[in-house]
Amino acid sequence: MRMYFKQRFFSLLDRYDIYDEQSNILYTVKSKLDWGHILKVYDRNSLHVATLREKAVAYLPGFDIYIGGEYIGCIKKEFTIFKPIFDFNYNGWSMTGDWLEWEYSIVDKKGDHIAFVSKKLFKITDQYVIDVYNPDNALEVLMAVLAIDVQKCSKGK
Repeated sequence: MRMYFKQRFFSLLDRYDIYDEQSNILYTVKSKLDWGHILKVYDRNSLHVATLREKAVAYLPGFDIYIGGEYIGCIKKEFTIFKPIFDFNYNGWSMTGDWLEWEYSIVDKKGDHIAFVSKKLFKITDQYVIDVYNPDNALEVLMAVLAIDVQKCSKGK
């Protein structure tokens, strides 16, 4: 399954649309002002399905994940020098980026690929192509891509 992640250009707060290969909207993401970023994910029927909440007071970026109103765990950036690594404390996934932070691979604890994320270059707004190998993982992979984008925004990249 391929998803296209695009930040809206004219918006006072962060807003994103996530499309499928036929340009149908799968998800819409809206941000909320608070301590740290709070991003709410809505499905194509405008139903709230998930929330990503940035941990405002933390040495390294961390993000609490809520799906269906329930807390499921945290995505946390690890201390690294050259390649960004994020660990998921609830499902055993790990996400590793290249040194330029343009491409990311998400794998499970056995090393099987869950998704591949690639940032589109030379765009006015943040845009990513997301290849998810099992469509059942699409929402959780989207939450990881939102975490990437928020941590880049927070450090001014």
